[in-house]
Amino acid sequence: MSDAVVVTGAAGALGRAVVGEFRARNRPVAALDRPGAALDALAADDVHPIGVDLTARDSVAEAFARVDAFGLGIDTLVAVAGGYAGGGLADVDEAGLHELLDTNLASVVWAAQAAAPRIAGAGGGAIVTVGARTGLTGPAQLLHGTTKAAVHRLTEILADELRPQRIRVNAVLPSVIDTPANRTWMDADAAARAVSPAAIAKVVAFLSGPDAAPVSGALVPVYGDS
Repeated sequence: MSDAVVVTGAAGALGRAVVGEFRARNRPVAALDRPGAALDALAADDVHPIGVDLTARDSVAEAFARVDAFGLGIDTLVAVAGGYAGGGLADVDEAGLHELLDTNLASVVWAAQAAAPRIAGAGGGAIVTVGARTGLTGPAQLLHGTTKAAVHRLTEILADELRPQRIRVNAVLPSVIDTPANRTWMDADAAARAVSPAAIAKVVAFLSGPDAAPVSGALVPVYGDS
């Protein structure tokens, strides 16, 4: 059996698409997310759902130990987990700031920290993070744009740090994703231009695979027409 792909935020719209893309490529998947019915529904012979608080270092370490217990090696981490908060400077409070820092940044740090030695032990592999267009340029909601910008820089720093261990680190940067939640506010034109989770998942799989061997430290736009 090939080494496994760990997907955080696996029960969300993009996470489910990433899980499905790797299953289509005959890769076993460890699916990490908050416990609940949406996560449980992913269970299959080649998908192992693991409930975890991705913002807590000890909880993430325990989840990766459970992956080890399944007898799965790990050569890929896809850190999809993240959140969104609207508002500008006047709207920020302490709770909101710390929540989005934990959800968007700490979750990636803890997952990468747990995954990196395992990927190195497998002979190398890939980490793919999920940033955002608003973390790179243009108008943005303050906390979302700032925390996603931190993910971008984290990706670049990890690419340098982990290169000697044969671990490549890249990010995909969505704009508007065509999800049920986003459909609640998008008009018909915006919905037509939004990028499907399945299309982004294919880019994630490419960045994780051998054809992307020369690529590390890249921030890859997946904006489509959105």
